[in-house]
Amino acid sequence: MITSRKGARGTAGLAAAALLASLATMAAGHPAGAQPAADPHAAAAAAPQAAAPAASAKHRVLFDNSKAETAGNADWIIGTSQPDPTVQNANPQSETDWTGAISAWGVALQKTGNYSLKTLPSGSTITYGTGGALDLANFDEFVLPEPNIRLSASEKTAVMTFVQNGGGLFLISDHTQSDRNNDGWDSPAIINDLLTSNGVDNTDPFGFSVDLLNITTDNPRAVNDPTDPVLHGPFGTVTGSILRNGTTFTLKPADNPAVKGIVYRTGSSGNTGAFFVTSSFGQGKVAIWGDSSTIDDGTGQSGNTLYDGWDDPAGTDAALALNATDWLAGSGGTSTGGVTVSNPGARTATVGSATSLQLSASDTAGGTLSWSATGLPAGLSLNSATGLISGTPTAAGSAGVTVTATDSTGPSGSATFTWTVSTSGGGGCTAGQLLGNPGFETGTASPWVETSTSGGSTLYSGSSEPAHSGSYVAWLDGYGTTTTDTLAQTVTVPSGCANANFSFWLHIDSAASTTTVFDTLKVQVLNSAGTVLATLATYSNTNAAGGYQQHSFNLAAYAGQSVTLKFTGAEDNTKQTSFVLDDTALTVS
Repeated sequence: MITSRKGARGTAGLAAAALLASLATMAAGHPAGAQPAADPHAAAAAAPQAAAPAASAKHRVLFDNSKAETAGNADWIIGTSQPDPTVQNANPQSETDWTGAISAWGVALQKTGNYSLKTLPSGSTITYGTGGALDLANFDEFVLPEPNIRLSASEKTAVMTFVQNGGGLFLISDHTQSDRNNDGWDSPAIINDLLTSNGVDNTDPFGFSVDLLNITTDNPRAVNDPTDPVLHGPFGTVTGSILRNGTTFTLKPADNPAVKGIVYRTGSSGNTGAFFVTSSFGQGKVAIWGDSSTIDDGTGQSGNTLYDGWDDPAGTDAALALNATDWLAGSGGTSTGGVTVSNPGARTATVGSATSLQLSASDTAGGTLSWSATGLPAGLSLNSATGLISGTPTAAGSAGVTVTATDSTGPSGSATFTWTVSTSGGGGCTAGQLLGNPGFETGTASPWVETSTSGGSTLYSGSSEPAHSGSYVAWLDGYGTTTTDTLAQTVTVPSGCANANFSFWLHIDSAASTTTVFDTLKVQVLNSAGTVLATLATYSNTNAAGGYQQHSFNLAAYAGQSVTLKFTGAEDNTKQTSFVLDDTALTVS
């Protein structure tokens, strides 16, 4: 049982000089959350650097935001639009086009055209091999920018298996006692825990450990190695970095001979005082940096105290971050994933009666889906961005419809089905399931319409409220404050159908009384005017129980009508009650 949803679900220029058209700007940033007020993050504009050359395959990079990377003053996100930063701006030209303190990092990569970037949102779980769209198996590189929540046992295994099988891991630590969310774990402890208790290799797999230090200020210098791909990469030459309340690493080449320090604290060399380290494990690569000040671009969400370490002239942090990203990502997305369109089955409609169908697809290619269709009955059209087919049929007949979803990185998938339109009053019933996005697996609500007085979304994927099946649920209420959440979908129950079974799986957990009703979930049927035709059920905090229970209702009485199925969760201002929905269905026959 959780005590409040607040902690479980997150809410969620480049350099001042303009660049020539043939150049790509490099900048990205980081706020210094729990660091002392005197933390001397310097700020200055860096010279523009040449963009990386075009690549034959896109590098797929996942930035983490599931481990409190925005706690305290930290704002280690490439953008507030998650998982896809391009929703905020599809063609960013400066770091302020995306909102986050490491937006310069993301924008510099995006501008090359060689990267597909995503963010693992707050409340999510790090996975490998589960088939989810944000599973590590769908990416070439995973960036953990100063994690402030300890990884679970399964998450540590997922990360290590990802690297072992060829993935790139970019770790960024901060100084000791930098616990930004006050949970007893800071990034040095979290990273050391990953290295010593991961279920894959607990014997120093990368050949380094994080020193428990708080070094106030230094300007570490790069080693002289003209063949090193990180120091001399496609984004420029690295001469050094900055250190503004950070730490270093101890190397242990006896444990892993591939470990290598490439930037060192002043006066250090060899196996001690390394500030930027690279290594390998299995088929994959690893890099670690000793201070999050280096990636801070001085921009981000309001309310944070930010410093421009990315452009600080005392270091070449932009080139170091970008070259390391390129090296870790390897050859890019040569295994591009794929798109599988869910076949909705045979469809029926009536001339003159509005109808709709929400298409859905699983996409492991990492880009953004667009939709197209051929053979649609006259009067129907497809929204290419959302995959919603809607309209009012104008002519009777039977058509073979083919719908195609195409990922922006190239892969596509199709499904073909029959759509039969009968004249008004025509009988017969085609068996099928009518609700769009019934298990919420598209990761967005549509065609469900959601509202919340909290301002957030009911859609959720994570361990706080696990799904009945798949990854996503609709999580209504659970804040412990006065909140009303609604979720509704309009659907036409075909005439001629003797059976119309509306069902859903519901989990309720609550910190409130088990005997007195405080918080409720109503399940209702409304007509096109918004009038309640029936309240099918009312659940409350007194119905709290472990696991999910399935509930079913017969809607055959509404055959031939367009009705709205609506869930309304109402919570008072005391203890939380969470109403969690999954695997809805309206099955007719």
